[in-house]
Amino acid sequence: MDRGTDARNFLLGNVIPLKLGYVGLVNRSQEDINFNRSVKDALAFEEKFFSTLPAYHGLAHCCGIPQLAKKLNMILLKHITDMLPGLKTRINAQLVAVAKEHAAYGDTVESAAGQGVKLLNILRKYCEAFSSMVEGKNRVSTDKLSGGARIHYIFQSIFVKSLEEVDPCKSITDEDIRTTIQNSGGPKGAMFLPEVPFEILVRKQIGRLLDPSLQCAQFIYDELIKISHGCLTSELQKFPILKKRMSEVVSSFLRDGLRPAETMITHIIEMEMDYINTSHPSFVGGTKVVELAKHEVLPPKTSASLSVHKDGTSVGSEIQLTAERGQKSRAVFARDANRRATSEQGDMDAGTSLTGGSQMGNSQLSGSPSSKLHSIIQLKEPPITLKPSETEQDATEVAIVKLLIKSYYDIVRKSIEDAIPKAVMHFLVNYTKRDLHNFLIRKLYRENLLNELMRETDEVLIRRQRIQETLEVLEQAHRTLEEFPLEAEKIEKGYDLAGHATGLPKIHGLGEDGPNGIFTSSPNRYGAHQTSHLVI
Repeated sequence: MDRGTDARNFLLGNVIPLKLGYVGLVNRSQEDINFNRSVKDALAFEEKFFSTLPAYHGLAHCCGIPQLAKKLNMILLKHITDMLPGLKTRINAQLVAVAKEHAAYGDTVESAAGQGVKLLNILRKYCEAFSSMVEGKNRVSTDKLSGGARIHYIFQSIFVKSLEEVDPCKSITDEDIRTTIQNSGGPKGAMFLPEVPFEILVRKQIGRLLDPSLQCAQFIYDELIKISHGCLTSELQKFPILKKRMSEVVSSFLRDGLRPAETMITHIIEMEMDYINTSHPSFVGGTKVVELAKHEVLPPKTSASLSVHKDGTSVGSEIQLTAERGQKSRAVFARDANRRATSEQGDMDAGTSLTGGSQMGNSQLSGSPSSKLHSIIQLKEPPITLKPSETEQDATEVAIVKLLIKSYYDIVRKSIEDAIPKAVMHFLVNYTKRDLHNFLIRKLYRENLLNELMRETDEVLIRRQRIQETLEVLEQAHRTLEEFPLEAEKIEKGYDLAGHATGLPKIHGLGEDGPNGIFTSSPNRYGAHQTSHLVI
C-alpha cells in the first residue's frame, strides 16, 4: 500500500466480506532483501508497524504473520476435527480387514517342526470344515441347498420318489405271466396256481432295484467330492502342491468308502431276491387276492349279479373260497373244474375218433389189405416256438399274479428305501467323517514331503510382504489419530512469539534466518521497483 493509506476497512470486511476474514502482513522490501535483514528483525518491524499506526488499533487478532499462522492452523484443526470420526472409522475398518488377511497368510515358516505343525493344523481344520458342511453347521446358505441338505434331497426326493413311481408290472406282459404259469406246471399241468411263477417274476422286479440303488450311492459320492473341494479353499490356495495332493488323497479315500457301500447294496438286493417271505404281515395273498382278482376280471354284469354279504364277500365265490382257506399262499386257488372237464372230454373225443378210425380201418383192411398204409393218421409237428393259450381262467390267474407281485414289491420297495440310505451313510458318509483325518495324516504327514507340500508360490510371498507393509502403515495412522486430540490441545493454546520468531514450532533442518532461512528470498522474487510492503 502507498504511504498515507490503510487497510482497516479491508481487515474489517467492509469492502469485500469473506467468510474466514483477512489477515494483514508486512512483507520485506527490496531494501530488506538487499541488506539481508533477518526474519526476526522483519517480524519485529511488522509488529511495530501494526502497533504504532492508529488505523490498526484493536485489530491485533488479524495483523501479522503469527496471527496468520494461528488462523490457518485453527482452520486446519477444525477441518481435521470434523473429518476425524469418519476417518477413524475408515482406517479401523481397513485395519481389521488387512489384519485378517495378514493372519490368513500367516508368517513364513522355515523349520521342519514349524512346517509340520502348520500342516497338522491345516489337516485338522480341513476335516472339521468337511464335517461341518455335511452336518449343516458351516455358513448356512440362504439361496440354495448345500452340504448335507443335498444328501438328504438325493435320498428322499430323488431315490425314494423314483422308486415309488415305478410300476412293478409295467415290464411284464400278460403273455409272460401265462407262459411262466404253464411252464411251471410241467407235463402234467397244475391243479392249483403254483408259487414258482410268482417268485420268478417278483425276483425279476426286485432285481431292477439294484441299478437305482447303486446310482444313489454314486450321487452321494459325487456330493462328497464337491464338499471336499469347498473346504478351506482360501488357506489351501497358498500351497498349490498340498492342495493337489489333498484332493487326490480325499478322492482315493472316498472311492475306498464307495466300494463297500456298493457291495452292501448288492447284498441287500440279493437277500431280498434269495428269500421271498410270503408270510410277511403286509403281504396280500390267499383268498383275499382271489377276491380282488375276480372283481378285476369278471365283467360288470356278472359281478353285479353276485349277491354280496355285509362284509363284502360274494355268495357266488364263497363256496370255492371256503375250500381254499386252508391252502397256503403258494396254492392260491384251484383251477376251474370245467376247464379240466372240457379238456378231458376233448381227449375222450379224440380217443373215440382214433378207435373208430382203427375199427373202420380194420374192417377195410379185412376187405382190402393193400389199403393199410392209407389208414395211418399223421400228426402235425409242434412249432419251434409255442405260445400259451388264453382262456377266461388264464385271465384270472394273470390278475392274481399281478396283484401278488405288486403287494410283495411294495414290501421290498419300502425296505430298500430305508436300507439303502442307511448303508450309504454308514459305509461312505459317516465313514468319511470318522476316518478322513487319520487317513490324511498317514498319507501326507511325512518328513520327506514337508518342504514340497508347504512350499508357497512367489505370488503369495509378494502378497504377504505388501500386506505386512500396509498393516504397519495403518497401525501408524491409527496411533496418530489416537494422539491427535493431545496435539490439537497444544495448538489451541496459541503461539509464543518469544520462543519462536514466527510463532511456529521449529522445523528440523530449517534455520530461522540467514541465507537458508525460510523467509529469505532472492531479489528476483520481488520486483526491483516494489515500493509497498503491506499485503492482506
